[in-house]
Amino acid sequence: MELADRVRALLSAEPGVTERRMFGGLAFLVRGNMAVSASGQGGLLLRVDPAQTGTLIREPRVRRFEMRGRELAGWLRVAPEAVDTEDELRDWVRHGVAYARSLPPK
Repeated sequence: MELADRVRALLSAEPGVTERRMFGGLAFLVRGNMAVSASGQGGLLLRVDPAQTGTLIREPRVRRFEMRGRELAGWLRVAPEAVDTEDELRDWVRHGVAYARSLPPK
């Protein structure tokens, strides 16, 4: 999966990163906490500080992630078009990694 390879390259120098299949894609965990996932549906599934959710969903092509019909605060779906460039992808991955780093290790 090309997007997973791009995320992997961005995280290559990040300590404590592991990969796991989850949510129908390939998730990247930092110290055991999910940071970002290359979605099998395209784009990213991103875990962010719930307090930032409202601000981040103002971005075009970003919405709250829904699970079983319920929107989850702190979880975002980022459309494939929002990560076309390396700068765009880096910015989104940075959000996910920062939040995962703020959580206690699992």
